[in-house]
Amino acid sequence: MDLLAAKALGAGLCMGLGAIGPAIGEGNAVGKALEAMARQPEMASTLRTNMILGCAITETTGIYSLVISLLLLFVL
Repeated sequence: MDLLAAKALGAGLCMGLGAIGPAIGEGNAVGKALEAMARQPEMASTLRTNMILGCAITETTGIYSLVISLLLLFVL
């Protein structure tokens, strides 16, 4: 197998698998936050702040997998 093909396959797998987790996590967090806001509208600002913070933390795993895939493609 060619080295370039192996690097591309590794980077693709890294991004493919690394993007699934944040997508599911953020979708679940936003859905639950919207349910909570519908039940208790007076807590909407607190829930929104916590949801955005949680989504930002969840997104770091996707950014980490992007960095790893770029390292695989361009550095190794």
